[in-house]
Amino acid sequence: MNNPPICVWFKRDLRIEDHAPLYQAAQSGSILPLYIIEPDLFNAPDFGSLHWTFIRACLAELNNQLSALGQPLILRRGDALSVLENLRQQTNFTQLYSHEETGNALTYARDRRVAIWAKEQGIHWKETPQNGVIRPLHNRDGWAALWEKRMRQPPWPTPNPLSPLKNPPVSEPLYQAADLGLPSPPRQLDITGGSKQATQWLDTFLSGRGLRYSREMSSPNTAYESCSRLSPYIAHGCLSIRNVAHAARNEQINQIQKGSTRSFLARLHWHCHFMQKLESEPQIEFHCFHPLCEDLRADGNNLAYFEAWQKGETGYPFLDACMRALKARGWINFRMRAMLVSFAAYHLWLDWRLFKDFLACQFIDYEPGIHLSQIQMQSGVTGINTLRIYNPIKQGEDHDPDGTFIRTWVPELATLETPDIHRPWEMPELLQMERGIRIGINYPYPIVDLKQAVQHARSHFSELRKKPTFREASQTVLKKHGSRKARPKATKHNHKNS
Repeated sequence: MNNPPICVWFKRDLRIEDHAPLYQAAQSGSILPLYIIEPDLFNAPDFGSLHWTFIRACLAELNNQLSALGQPLILRRGDALSVLENLRQQTNFTQLYSHEETGNALTYARDRRVAIWAKEQGIHWKETPQNGVIRPLHNRDGWAALWEKRMRQPPWPTPNPLSPLKNPPVSEPLYQAADLGLPSPPRQLDITGGSKQATQWLDTFLSGRGLRYSREMSSPNTAYESCSRLSPYIAHGCLSIRNVAHAARNEQINQIQKGSTRSFLARLHWHCHFMQKLESEPQIEFHCFHPLCEDLRADGNNLAYFEAWQKGETGYPFLDACMRALKARGWINFRMRAMLVSFAAYHLWLDWRLFKDFLACQFIDYEPGIHLSQIQMQSGVTGINTLRIYNPIKQGEDHDPDGTFIRTWVPELATLETPDIHRPWEMPELLQMERGIRIGINYPYPIVDLKQAVQHARSHFSELRKKPTFREASQTVLKKHGSRKARPKATKHNHKNS
């Protein structure tokens, strides 16, 4: 009698390299490689066609890779518990292997249900870490050392070959976004899913694109080329973060500058640092880190402001250009993301819970732990971070001084000269007519006054911090979530001149 297969459940780990569950299961016999298209997740407000299009490409490549090893991927659509129980009855599997997942409330609740089901059915469910997130973490002290230890470990080998299933379950088709009921607005994407694409982005970054990474990551004019662009591949597990760290520390591979390497490694560290916050406190998906901030913006949430911000029609050209670029390309650099959130939170006085899902659906690299932590931090509701209020005019003048980015994404202002393009509302009407633009008609006036909006925000935070329990609550947040580590050091390289 043949031994039943081990079910290897792929989630946000769509690769065959450095995949502990896949390798470990393959050493024991045949495997049932499974991906579940879960309607609850795909219909959630933080999921969109942008994500599915990327995942779909990842799954197509993963299926080809697994097929080449001997056993194709099994795709099933439905509730995870129902799918797993159905496959258990078909194949009699008694072992379920997967990576740990730090996701939203839906995945957290699903995993708890699966754990109960596995116990009731006598299924051994083995979950393995795949990044620097520690489960459970009882104390933040020492977390950085644990992260470093994991990143220094050798990657898991790729199993070859896989023992094919004699009577494999039927696999469902790889649905299009429309089949899943996901609307697909037009986009201009330069990123497609899959491990091969991920490796190409990593190789070109370390061999040349990243030479000026630390100097060019802040401007949207240079960031699309100089940033690694690996974030969606790490988020969906096309590359393990350990393999990325190993490549960055490999003197034979990495040709970028020492400062850029150090900045890049720091961001790999921060990636897990922010995910750890959600792992340690899942409630931050719905509640502020600092409890006194819960009703901070109770007098806000002007929906007209929210709509103008969503459309990139706030009257601030650089900000609007960044929003339009993000919606079209599914990615924009970190500083510009921070500016978009800062403007919504401080200048428009919108609660972060109003816009978190909208932004999640624009980010091809949406990672819940990073997303939620960053949005709260940039909204000022953690209680432990400095208020970072970005001036969209200054950001434009600093990072798009000649207006190139604005002209690309706000074409109604393309005829304006550089001094005017950052403040078009200050142009005399006659000059507007000469340039073929009428502020208030072709392009809106600023929807808020920057100075007044900042004064309003700061006054609210000033009053908040005077409350007697504010400092004590902040110390609690700091103890549970605060960073304890300086940036990781880079190894020595033979660097090219930039």
